[in-house]
Amino acid sequence: MAKAKKPLNIGMIGYGFMGRAHSNAWRKVGNFFDLEYQPVLKAVAARNQGKAADFAARWGYESIESDWRDLVARDDIDAIDICVPNDLHMEIAIAAAKAGKMVLCEKPIARTTKEGEKMVAAVEKAGVPNLVWYNYRWIPAVALIKQIVASGRLGKIFHYRANFLQDWTISPDVPRGGAGTWRLDVEAAGSGVTGDLLAHCIDTAMWINGGISDLSAMTETFVKKRKNAETGKMQDVGIDDAAAVMCHFENGSLGLFESTRYARGHKALYTLEINGEKGSFMWNLHDLNRVSWFDHSIEGQLRGWSSILVTDGEHPYLGKWWVPGLTIGYEHSFVHAVADFIEGLTSGTPAAPTFRDALETTRVCDAIIKSGRTRKWVDVR
Repeated sequence: MAKAKKPLNIGMIGYGFMGRAHSNAWRKVGNFFDLEYQPVLKAVAARNQGKAADFAARWGYESIESDWRDLVARDDIDAIDICVPNDLHMEIAIAAAKAGKMVLCEKPIARTTKEGEKMVAAVEKAGVPNLVWYNYRWIPAVALIKQIVASGRLGKIFHYRANFLQDWTISPDVPRGGAGTWRLDVEAAGSGVTGDLLAHCIDTAMWINGGISDLSAMTETFVKKRKNAETGKMQDVGIDDAAAVMCHFENGSLGLFESTRYARGHKALYTLEINGEKGSFMWNLHDLNRVSWFDHSIEGQLRGWSSILVTDGEHPYLGKWWVPGLTIGYEHSFVHAVADFIEGLTSGTPAAPTFRDALETTRVCDAIIKSGRTRKWVDVR
């Protein structure tokens, strides 16, 4: 007979895109991973009670709350999952930590480094497990690149480059603010593509290639004024629509990053490439189960780029899914995040990125915004 699992009662705050992705992960993880804890979707909190009730019914939450404070105060909640706009992250996370709850937060951890530092201090003072959902770390092909780079197989690293391209804000008729377009409101988001898209690239880059020491950035806001989604009034736009970054990594390699919401034809094109003395890797979100690999040790006519389908049992996480050759998707990265988080509860080794890990990504994002504004090189530390 299988050993009974300990319940892990989840309190979700928010019901949007990420609320769905996280809820799916909490529901599915126990079906595929052998873990000591079984997530229980206990309650969801949101201001719109009708939508919260619909969300709870669809995903199987037992109850709803109209105020996140009431959710945090409940004795039957073990972990708070924050899936709301960035301007709410700090207040909720600090309150949850003070209440002794585990805290999981959507990325970026906060709008600014100063906010993030307060969140780190709160969870560390309370001693509660914590995680930030930089989900691309948990895509098996990306995790494989991390493993091979860490093994030293590429030798000395020379270059790391990444792009994250979208096109959904090109029209000046897209409003700022409100439930659907809060990412265009600097007060809610903190920044534009830097905190939304580049943050993913930077987190993955530093996970694979180490810290960033200094950088120089260009940022641009192409549409200077947009209509407020709630008031209808035209307002100045304070976020960055595009950013291009050059940087030095602490290991001596060079980095190039670009992100924009003005690359017509690209909906969510995330690519990364790392070049070392002995080999190189490339990866593309649109073909997320595959990596391109160049091995310089191969001689003669067979030397060249090869393609690896990352579906075998010895590849990261994939031994828990299907048979070799069958692929997985974007949503599985969140399941892997939950699996690692719960495994960390059992082992005592926290899953990464913790709040402190994610703070370093926000520190780099702040440096990008500063460099774009001043047009000068900025030290990250």
